[in-house]
Amino acid sequence: MPELAEVEFFRKRWSAGHGAKVLAVRLHAGKKIFRDCDPAQLTRHLTGAKLLSSTTAAKQMLFEFSGTGLPRAESRWLGVHLGMTGELRVEPPGYEAAAHDHLILVQRERLLVFKDPRMFGGVRFHHGKTAPVWWTRIAPAILSPAFTVEVVAAFLQRRARAPIKAVLLMQERFPGIGNWMADEVLWRAAIHPQRPAGSLSVAEVRTLHRECRKVCRLALDTIAGEGDYLPPDLNAHIPKSWLFWHRWSDGGRCPRTKQPLVREEVGGRTTCWSPARQKRG
Repeated sequence: MPELAEVEFFRKRWSAGHGAKVLAVRLHAGKKIFRDCDPAQLTRHLTGAKLLSSTTAAKQMLFEFSGTGLPRAESRWLGVHLGMTGELRVEPPGYEAAAHDHLILVQRERLLVFKDPRMFGGVRFHHGKTAPVWWTRIAPAILSPAFTVEVVAAFLQRRARAPIKAVLLMQERFPGIGNWMADEVLWRAAIHPQRPAGSLSVAEVRTLHRECRKVCRLALDTIAGEGDYLPPDLNAHIPKSWLFWHRWSDGGRCPRTKQPLVREEVGGRTTCWSPARQKRG
């Protein structure tokens, strides 16, 4: 499933359409990606609207539109969750939709396409003066001032018996962290993924907090690019020194210790760690 930085990567693709009107909306109304919204309402309100801005939070995206047909102070809000296989693309005028292109916003110079072969992703729609409740309820970002050491320590104590790997995947405190990012954080922090969350020392909690923020920032800079820059390939600039490149299949070796890595299921997710670096303790 796309994580924090991958979501930002795909959001930036659609930012090419900022400032342009939506001339038409094409969609597969019966598909389950529209289970949380009315496709007819989405089509009616987005046709003729102008894409004003976009942002990400956790693993979700929000696109703000403005146009005719609603009070001037109201905006249209399109929420997108990519699920496991979703992606956003930009195609040229005249592009013929493929089978899994479930939502297309037609602009004069481009088509904004949401493709999702397995349809675990979804679309939401809202119109109003402010962002919808389902957006504002997303937990504060890991890179925000609200993500403090004290907040993390308290959360770990409430989940004291759970493996720390499973706790890092809980979006209500670690929004945007997914499987590979959780493994990266724990590897950098030298914390074994099976350690109970409540067993971490004060020093380890501080290290965990620091590495969460560091991995999020590095991932955003390398995968999603800096500023308006968008890398040509999703993972092109991830350094080979990251665990990322060594975790996906059996037989990998730790980039730091050069010793074999272990891949097992922890908390219901395939997990990779370095026994030489991350002691069970």
